[in-house]
Amino acid sequence: MDEIIKKKPLVIDLASGSKADRKKALGRVTTDILDLPNIDIVCDLDEGLPFLSDNSVDEIHSVHALEHIENFEFLMKEIHRVLKPDGIKHLMVPHFSNPYHYSDPTHKHFFGYYTFYYYTDRQEKIRRKVPPYYFKEKFEVKFIKLHFYSLIPFLRPIAKLFGWIINSSGLMQELYEFYLSSIFPCYSIEVILKPIK
Repeated sequence: MDEIIKKKPLVIDLASGSKADRKKALGRVTTDILDLPNIDIVCDLDEGLPFLSDNSVDEIHSVHALEHIENFEFLMKEIHRVLKPDGIKHLMVPHFSNPYHYSDPTHKHFFGYYTFYYYTDRQEKIRRKVPPYYFKEKFEVKFIKLHFYSLIPFLRPIAKLFGWIINSSGLMQELYEFYLSSIFPCYSIEVILKPIK
């Protein structure tokens, strides 16, 4: 494992799963709770990232993984600890309005537009301020995008157009969350975070 985590740049993929081969092809160190093919490090993310030292990681990626974590706050602390000051955390999680999100019994957490703003004091981009005092470890929200999708093929272009309109500004994203999320479900949220150290 020592040789794996000495890679430069060090890019970690959390809960890589069955797509680990694609993630390795991008130069990422793959992790998962199961010892699947192409997994570099078998670990339980609820136990954090003890195999990584402080300020050692350039990037951490996760796609539809964080919603499965029981101890989400602890993992966020661990992500903050291991990222370099100029590192980034790129994540994708289901939006709370996603009807499939409720169906999965392994999902432990719900996420909305404001979720990651609770981890920052820098809230000048949003109109509705949220209390940032819950967490000592702070991040800057560098990017946030709401993704819309339909299982019905002829509705996909409409979902794409709707997403383009909603993501045209932060104000539109906030208006969507408050007024339209119960009518037009959002599939997922993409976020890029930078640790504040």
